[in-house]
Amino acid sequence: MLDDLKLIGELDKGGMFDLIYKFPDHCLEAVNIAKDVTSKIQFENVLNIVITGMGGSAIGGDLVRMLAFKKSSIPIIVNRDYRMPSFVGNKTFVIASSYSGNTEETLAAYDEAKAKGAQIAVITTGGKLKEKADADNIPAIVVPAGLPPRAALGFSLFPILMLFQAMGVEIDGAANVEKPISLLKKIRDDYSPKTPEKNNPAKQLARKLFGKIPVIYGTANLTDVVAARWKGQMNENAKHPAFFNAFPELDHNEIMGYEGDMDLLKMLEIIILRSPNESERMKKRIRITADILKEKVAEVVEIWPQGNSFLEHTLSHIMLGDYASAYLAILNNKDPKEIDFIDKLKEQMGD
Repeated sequence: MLDDLKLIGELDKGGMFDLIYKFPDHCLEAVNIAKDVTSKIQFENVLNIVITGMGGSAIGGDLVRMLAFKKSSIPIIVNRDYRMPSFVGNKTFVIASSYSGNTEETLAAYDEAKAKGAQIAVITTGGKLKEKADADNIPAIVVPAGLPPRAALGFSLFPILMLFQAMGVEIDGAANVEKPISLLKKIRDDYSPKTPEKNNPAKQLARKLFGKIPVIYGTANLTDVVAARWKGQMNENAKHPAFFNAFPELDHNEIMGYEGDMDLLKMLEIIILRSPNESERMKKRIRITADILKEKVAEVVEIWPQGNSFLEHTLSHIMLGDYASAYLAILNNKDPKEIDFIDKLKEQMGD
């Protein structure tokens, strides 16, 4: 079924597979767009950074916060609210990210950041956020419109990376962004619909998840945000229930759930997203936990990333998860792009 290109084309009415394939192209385009803006921004004594956004526009901020965790000397907060944290002031750099430019929470947070005198830049395709930025003479990184926000990750992630570089916040692998983008271009051919299931790790993973409930585990500040991305992609693309958590926190609470009903537990497929940067204690913790869970659930699958830098590891994990979620949609007989429940919710909230 997953090697039937005609069937995939019929179900993929919105072209999600093409959007996933173009992820590295989006990343490179975003870098070129952002360079022009970031080179002109003057950062004045920045003591903390707040990235404010929602949904697919916020995940880029979460990823950069994770990537910068070990090396950033200033606090980085991702804000998903109408309000800004109370510490925000003229030494705060606020990045307001809204793909549509009309996200009500982000617009409200932007207004409060401006009122507090924060230094601000925006990432958007247009809308009210672009109008506000233009009126306030705020730098705006304007990215191409027309994509579902979850398929526009390259346009939310890489502009933030470029802003961080301009501020002098070091991120492993970001100094030469062409290298991780080249890795993505190789990976996408390995995972594309044209590559048969017998040679395609993304198709094989989707097959494992079909008929099961994925529980995706990451590691704090290494793969936890990627695990959240995987969960969201399984939900939105595959229309499939999925859940996530992270080591070491899950060993202090969630692990007790595996003493539950064995019939329920056999419906769970555990995915552990590994990282070469794990400490020896973390490796031991994951190994012991996996050994315990193997006796309880359908299967425990450990996935290691490709690449050499932290950024490459992160991006390779993301591309595998995106493709696997789209193939799971095909197995579920669903259009990967359709999000009717979310659209109905937004419509009723508008009313």
